[in-house]
Amino acid sequence: MKKILITGINGFVGSHLAEYVLNNNLGEVHGSYRKNEDLSNIKGIINQIELIECDITDSYGVDKTIKEIKPEYIFHLAAQAFVPSSWKSPIETMNTNIIGSLNLFEAIKNNNKDITIQIAGSSEEYGLVKENEVPMTELNPLRPLSPYGVSKVAMDLLGYQYYQSYGLKIVRTRAFNHEGPRRGEQYVTSNFAKQVALIEAGKQKPILMVGNLEAKRDYTDVRDMVKAYWLAAEKGVPGEVYNIASGKAYKIQVIVDILKKLTKKDFEVKQDPKRLRPSDVQILLGDSTKFRKQTGWKPEIPFEKTMEDLLNYWREKIKE
Repeated sequence: MKKILITGINGFVGSHLAEYVLNNNLGEVHGSYRKNEDLSNIKGIINQIELIECDITDSYGVDKTIKEIKPEYIFHLAAQAFVPSSWKSPIETMNTNIIGSLNLFEAIKNNNKDITIQIAGSSEEYGLVKENEVPMTELNPLRPLSPYGVSKVAMDLLGYQYYQSYGLKIVRTRAFNHEGPRRGEQYVTSNFAKQVALIEAGKQKPILMVGNLEAKRDYTDVRDMVKAYWLAAEKGVPGEVYNIASGKAYKIQVIVDILKKLTKKDFEVKQDPKRLRPSDVQILLGDSTKFRKQTGWKPEIPFEKTMEDLLNYWREKIKE
C-alpha cells in the first residue's frame, strides 16, 4: 500500500480525493490540516485516515510532517483558494500559497527527493485571455488578474524550478473550475445552490442574488477532477504542466437556468454590486489534450448532474 499525504485533506477537493483513494484501495491515506479547522468534510472517512495537524506556512512543522509520514505520493491541495478573498487578504494568500509551497518543496528536497508530488495549480494563472487564444493550451501566456492567480503562477514556477534544480518529481496541473457536493458556499455554483435550497425551505425571500452572469467558465465535476489528480501522479511526467478541463465553457447564467429546472419554486434574479470583482476573467476554456493523451483521462459526469448533487447537498445541509 502506497503512503499518500494530502495537504488540506479537510478541504473540498482534499476530502473527495481521500474518498477516491480509499474507495479504490489505492493507498494508505494521511492528511494535514490546520489547527481549529472544520473537519466536517471528512467526517464520513475520519476513522479510515491518519490526520496530522500542520500549517504549511510553518517550515518546521512541514519538515516534521514529511519526516514522520515518509509519504511516497503527495497531493498538495492546501491553499487560500477563493479568488475574491485574495483581493481582501493578498498577504495571507501569498504567504499560504507561495511560502507554504516553498516549505513543502524544501522539506522534500531535504528528506526524500523520490516522492512524487502533484501540485494543484489553477486556470486563474492564465488570467487575461485574448479571443484568438481560446481554448487555452499549456503554452498560453500567463497574465493573472488576481492576487490568487499570481500566487498560483508563483507556486507553479517554483515547482518547475525545484524539478530542474533538484530533481524533485513534481507534476504540475492547472485545473479549470471544478464543482460538486461540499463546495464552499462562497463559490458561485455552491452559493446559488444554497440560495435555492433556502428559498425552497422558506428561509430566504424568492430572490437569487448574483454577480456577473456573462463570464464563461469551464466546469468539471470534482469527482472527475480528483481522478485526474491521481492519474497526474501515476502517469504524469515530472516537470511537465497539464491543463485539466472539460473543454466546454458555460456562462454563469447557465447555472441559474439549471437550478430553475431543478426546483419547483419560482424566484427572481437580482444582481448585487458587491458580488462583482475588481477585474474579472471573462472566459476560461481549457484544452486538456496533452493530459488526456498522457493519462487516458476524460470527464464523465455531466454539469447538470454536478449541479443536481450540489443542490441536494445543500437541501440536506440546511436541515442540520
